[in-house]
Amino acid sequence: MLIKCPECELQVSDKAVVCPHCGFVINHKQLRKVNVASKRRRLPNGFGQITELKNKNLRNPFRAYVTVGKDSQGRCIQRPLKPQTYFPTYNEAYAALIEYNKNPYDLDRDLTVKQLYEKWIDTYFKTLKSKSGTRTITSAWRYCSTIYDMRAKDVRARHIKGCMDNGTVTDKNGVKHASANTKEKIKSMFNLMFDYALEFELVDKNYARTFKLSDEVVNEAEEAKKPHIDFTDEEIQTLWNHVDDLQYVDIVLFQCYSGWRPQEIGLLELKNVDLENGFITGGMKTPAGIDRLVPIHPKIKAIVERNYTLAQEIGSDYLFNCTDTHTHRSSYKMTYDKYRHRFDDICQALELNPEHRAHDPRVQFITMAKRYGVDEYAVKYMVGHQIKDVTEAIYTKRKPEWLQTEIRKIK
Repeated sequence: MLIKCPECELQVSDKAVVCPHCGFVINHKQLRKVNVASKRRRLPNGFGQITELKNKNLRNPFRAYVTVGKDSQGRCIQRPLKPQTYFPTYNEAYAALIEYNKNPYDLDRDLTVKQLYEKWIDTYFKTLKSKSGTRTITSAWRYCSTIYDMRAKDVRARHIKGCMDNGTVTDKNGVKHASANTKEKIKSMFNLMFDYALEFELVDKNYARTFKLSDEVVNEAEEAKKPHIDFTDEEIQTLWNHVDDLQYVDIVLFQCYSGWRPQEIGLLELKNVDLENGFITGGMKTPAGIDRLVPIHPKIKAIVERNYTLAQEIGSDYLFNCTDTHTHRSSYKMTYDKYRHRFDDICQALELNPEHRAHDPRVQFITMAKRYGVDEYAVKYMVGHQIKDVTEAIYTKRKPEWLQTEIRKIK
């Protein structure tokens, strides 16, 4: 007759003295007769291994190993049991192995990033109190497909940064790059995941914590979380009053009458500025925003021409440049961070609303467009917003001249 072993819960004969699977003593009376204590039974294949460190005065001489796989010759690959490897008695080491085998976890140092992620979320998601935390992690994870099959121990800071800067997600709307807010989530995810890997000695170092997010990403993420406000008519007039005597005011006005994102302004290349026909091609972030065609509003034509000429004179490939702090050509590039600081200085110098931020001129463009009756789809085309109407997005072919007609409605 078969019964369950009280320890490992596997089936054994009711006449057995000890469990053949785990060595648990079942019949104490018979134990005295066979004297099983004189020799420990061999542990089952794949169960693990316990070795005793002899000839040493150790408090914990029994060392426990777990089986994590087999090599090319079919021999078991053993790894030290974690988080505790050494025990004072054989029975305690054995009890730890039983506990491990009830719910084994992967201690293979060659596991991939994807395998590590699956092990980690199995534990981490149980600590979360809401589903929003789960969605945050799974959303960030989607941008990291390029390193799914890498060994976790081979991941370095550059690989994590690559996921943040170059990772994409493809959905029904096309290819999408990570926003500043998503980059923060990706960084946080790797921080926690590799903390877990470090605890179980799957990696030697958590490279996710060896670098910080750039100021540009942090600032952009912070601004994205705050509400944007448009400019008053008086503030717009103040900007025009100082377009020639306060540096970079012209770029703020350019943004107000074109709707570019702050980070897009510094990426506008001269080769994509068509002064003759009055268009600029550029954009980033979303499929609708990349390489979009934006007409040059008559009010900012002189601003574009002036900066175009300046860029040629200093040998820059970009329309807008920073020339107030650097003289070397490679330092002229207008970054989001540089623009944000200069925007803040302008607001302070002209006593504009201190709550204004570098995204507000883009809001101003959309606000003015709606005020003057610019076609809804024309606005979306120019600012790079997704058009969900299938007829308009796919079947309606708009000519560039139509965009020019619409943008000139703004006074």
